[in-house]
Amino acid sequence: MAKRLIVGITGATGAVYGVEILRTLKSVGGWESHLVLSDAGALNVWHELKMKRREVEKLADVAYHPKDIAATISSGSYLTEGMVVAPCSMKTLAAVAHAHADDLLSRAADVVLKERRRLVLMPRETPLNLAHLRNMVAVTEMGGIVFPPVPALYARPRTIDSRRPNPTLTLLALTLRLGDHLAVAMKAAA
Repeated sequence: MAKRLIVGITGATGAVYGVEILRTLKSVGGWESHLVLSDAGALNVWHELKMKRREVEKLADVAYHPKDIAATISSGSYLTEGMVVAPCSMKTLAAVAHAHADDLLSRAADVVLKERRRLVLMPRETPLNLAHLRNMVAVTEMGGIVFPPVPALYARPRTIDSRRPNPTLTLLALTLRLGDHLAVAMKAAA
């Protein structure tokens, strides 16, 4: 049976990260992706990638409506490896930090935390105010991982475009705890 990973895409800039995660999961194999694309996320995917909601949903094995609070992923009895939210808006971060599970995305994240599964959030908004920072601390204290997509510059990039390493791969490695197995599969996919 394939391992299940929940992928959330919200309205923060950086829709390419969530889309790339879905594509990578499909190429690696052995994983079943469960997508929750928020309404603001769908708007942002259109603005940034010119992809319609249906096109993004086709990249996932299962796609849910963001208001379907009764979906299988809203229950702790539905086993998953965890969840990644990329990009993660400050609104979603706040909902997760305060267990305000009023939609499927924040409910699924809440379930992942309460079941002590891996939750990784990729916040993409800056600058940060004190509320944002405190919400990141709260999520971290609950066991989640806050993973902003900060570019690595140690490879001495010559241009802005060449410094764009793929934080999606690191994000997946963190989320899935696959270590070397995932690194080998991702090199093959690159």
